[in-house]
Amino acid sequence: MDKLKQNNVFEYNVIDKQEKQCDYYVVQSDGDVILRYYQVFPGISLVYEDIHAQNCIYHRKISDSIFEIRHCREGRFEGKTQNEFFYMEQGDLSVCKPQKMLNKSYYPLHHYHGITIIIDVEKTPKCLSCFLEDVNVEPKYLMDKFCNISDTFVARSMSSISHVFDELYCVPENILKGYIKVKVLGLMLFLTNIDVKTDEVIKRKFTHNQKILANNIAQYLLENMDTKVRLEQLSEIFLVSATQIKSSIKAVYGISLQNMIKIQKMQSAAKLLENTDLTIVEIAGKHGYDNASKFSAAFKSIIGVTPKEYRNKPIKIENILT
Repeated sequence: MDKLKQNNVFEYNVIDKQEKQCDYYVVQSDGDVILRYYQVFPGISLVYEDIHAQNCIYHRKISDSIFEIRHCREGRFEGKTQNEFFYMEQGDLSVCKPQKMLNKSYYPLHHYHGITIIIDVEKTPKCLSCFLEDVNVEPKYLMDKFCNISDTFVARSMSSISHVFDELYCVPENILKGYIKVKVLGLMLFLTNIDVKTDEVIKRKFTHNQKILANNIAQYLLENMDTKVRLEQLSEIFLVSATQIKSSIKAVYGISLQNMIKIQKMQSAAKLLENTDLTIVEIAGKHGYDNASKFSAAFKSIIGVTPKEYRNKPIKIENILT
């Protein structure tokens, strides 16, 4: 997609590195990436992210005065800080300094939609109450509150967070710029009063070994579609406990091992239905099913239609885990 410039909005797959008006853009990705960038206030910008890729390398301005507020609307996001990983799923919010994170982001499900708000406290007014009376918000206070305790703050999906973000995803274009300003102020006011020590707030951090284990298991399952792989077998192959396997898969991909196996097989089957002349029975056998009825039921539970219906009229599916 060619780069488009309209009313301070930037939409692109890969933007020229020389672009000076936007300090947040993609250098490289292995899929489709669309970012829409808005300047909200001095020192505050907002980026809508629509991503159908597993890996993205971002260029972002790095400074000790910058922090980011990220909200996940759909999909799953993996961030890395030093030797730890954190994960966000639908409804989650995170606050961190980009200098603490790698520029390369990973999306385990090949699917992510969300918003990132970038704040440079050296360029913002000390207090934003001048924009709206009685809104007492200090960006520097927010950065110190959330970023001095740990590298990354992650909050579990809460109705109060959803309420702040939901309307940002469906605002009419003619009022979008003004609405973003109001909502960003509202979000910062909300964060000013949130208790970082409540039970609803969690740190979703996992080790490098957990990530590697989950990725290796996913790859092994892809290479053994025609067999019924059991948890006990994986435990013997990877020399770890069943509990470690289940927790690592859940941490990285946000789903159970059983669901991962089913999703992988059904999406692989969908590709064969679309691109080959193999019969449904043959495709079922290639994915470890000796019963066409059970295969059809499993396929519909993941894809939404039966194998026969899919072959007659393929629907667009996400490349989850493949």
